Amino acid sequence: MLDKSIPFYRIILKRRAGTPLPEAELPPGYRFSFYQPGDEKAWGEIETSVLEFETVADAIDRFRKEYVPYETEVTRRTLFVERDDGFKVGTFTAWWGYTGQRRHPWMHWVSVRPEFQGLGLGKALVARGVQLMVELEGDCDMYIPTQTWSHRAIRLYQWAGFDLLYDEVRPGGMENQTAEGVPLIKHLL
Repeated sequence: MLDKSIPFYRIILKRRAGTPLPEAELPPGYRFSFYQPGDEKAWGEIETSVLEFETVADAIDRFRKEYVPYETEVTRRTLFVERDDGFKVGTFTAWWGYTGQRRHPWMHWVSVRPEFQGLGLGKALVARGVQLMVELEGDCDMYIPTQTWSHRAIRLYQWAGFDLLYDEVRPGGMENQTAEGVPLIKHLL
């Protein structure tokens, strides 16, 4: 869940090629699944539950505009954690961004519904997501954007081999405010 009591700054982390792959298993009663048409509603519900969007409709609209046009890619790059009954509780997308002609692998929208946090699902989701990214893109540098509001997730990303990124201004076309944001949350990391 986002901590909006802190000023917002975009924090970017980078995992360098050759970093060991993280390992973590899902607890019993959960499994991974990939996006299928219609899952944008579950995605929207998850992202709205962690306060990334004000309404599920806004989240669904964003997903449809950003990912659904890439039908082949979205079905192999958007991962869910679901209970054995099929109820989706977490999500991760292995995507990309561009700086000029250069494509950067990006991990997008890593989220677990608040009522399912603390069970190890996020750790397993990030581990599987990094592995998926390596399967799709090769063992290359990859990025994950986050924000000061998501300071709790930064330790998880660091566990997975990501380091705070200070020296790239706009990797993948995304503004990097790590230098401004980290001092505000350093005591929380």
